[in-house]
Amino acid sequence: MKILLTGANGYIGMRLLPVLVEAGHEVTCVVRESRRLQLNADLLKKISIVDFDFLEPEKVESQFARKQFDVAYYLIHSLKDTFVSLENLEKSSAECFIKVAKITGVKQIIYLGGISNASALSTHLNARKIVKDTLQNSGIPYTIFEAGVIVGSGSASFEIIRDLVEKLPVMLTPLWINSKCQPIAIRNVINYLRDSIMNEKTFNRTFEIGGPDVLSYKEMMLQFAEVRGYNRYIFSIPLLTPKMSSYWLYFVTSTNFTIARQLVESLKNDVVCKDNSIRDILPQELFSYKEAIKMAFQMIKQNMVVSSWKDASSSSLHHLDINDYVEVPTHGCFRDRKWIDIEPDKIEEVTNRFFGIGGSHGWYYGDLLWRMRGGIDKLFGGVGSLRGRRNEDDLKPGDAVDFWRVILADRKNHRLLLFAEMKIPGEAWLEFEIVNTPTHAILKQTATFRPKGILGRNYWYSMLPFHFFIFKNMIKKIAGKG
Repeated sequence: MKILLTGANGYIGMRLLPVLVEAGHEVTCVVRESRRLQLNADLLKKISIVDFDFLEPEKVESQFARKQFDVAYYLIHSLKDTFVSLENLEKSSAECFIKVAKITGVKQIIYLGGISNASALSTHLNARKIVKDTLQNSGIPYTIFEAGVIVGSGSASFEIIRDLVEKLPVMLTPLWINSKCQPIAIRNVINYLRDSIMNEKTFNRTFEIGGPDVLSYKEMMLQFAEVRGYNRYIFSIPLLTPKMSSYWLYFVTSTNFTIARQLVESLKNDVVCKDNSIRDILPQELFSYKEAIKMAFQMIKQNMVVSSWKDASSSSLHHLDINDYVEVPTHGCFRDRKWIDIEPDKIEEVTNRFFGIGGSHGWYYGDLLWRMRGGIDKLFGGVGSLRGRRNEDDLKPGDAVDFWRVILADRKNHRLLLFAEMKIPGEAWLEFEIVNTPTHAILKQTATFRPKGILGRNYWYSMLPFHFFIFKNMIKKIAGKG
């Protein structure tokens, strides 16, 4: 199938794209600026990209007149744009999308919006309903999915809940905390979007999608805290107005005020599915809210392709490079990045060094400090640093390297990714990668730490003096310049 994917650099689009490629579809991504589409080189070779802004309909002919598509995904929304003009922006963008779909001969439109079955809607949900109405009146067969809270690392709602739970042991919240929601795992959402392609049973239908749990936002935060091992106390009070609630979210979490205001307005509505017919048409295992949280906090953030590869032995990934789909989390993390130029003829030599790290080879700098850290870990019931390595020269995924575990060992692409198994208040990764440029090569070394609560943040800051000397000199030694 020839597929047009709008919003390809958004939260849903970035997860759907590799799934479509894996399924053998010919995908064209539409983004405002292609330079902002952060994809691995191998995946970029498998897709086409069009730079286009759906608020500039006068450019449709020049960009799409000679193109043809079977299916078009509409995954655009203006959550970050100005609050006052939100509805107009959404309507104009959707109308331009319909114009593109008609010019390119699209046979099915697939759209993901928000559940809008309440009698009185917030501005945000009403804007999504306007988009739905526009697509329904286009004359093109459509499949529309409506979801409430999508649970997955990186989604706005998930990260806001995480910020609140991790930062505040006691919360005084507005009354909207008791509104009901039916959260759904990102993996289930992607499955619905993939499986509806040219499925005539879904044509000209709107489906509400949700997981098996119906929870209040208070219950969601308490269950989130339970999964993460926190004790949290939440009290709702009637004094907080929507505007005050928006400022509260803005100052306590990492969201901006516009998003906070739109989300608070939406939270006054219950977003619970009234129609579950999609479960019979596109059956799949629906993950509970707690299961979805646990998947979001897996050691490695995995998109749907890697998840399918790991969970089902029947998945066929032989024609895709798994290196494309393994990445370290980005949200809520601290990083220590180092890089150094190396000679192109030294690439294999440098790769051999970081593939030989740990065990009898040591850590190239501060070995005594590394051993002391392992000893402290052992005292607190951790694995310590005496595990060494299975092989002194070779590494495979799953191997132990002292108190680290190998997640990815890719000599072909000169990349090694380790996950810390020591006792720490959070999760830590250590990555080595060599990047080739037309004129030289660069060795990149990245230490990433995702803290667990305030204790985790304090741990990171207390280790900064050691990191400065250890990581700075370690990369020099590995590059052969120390």
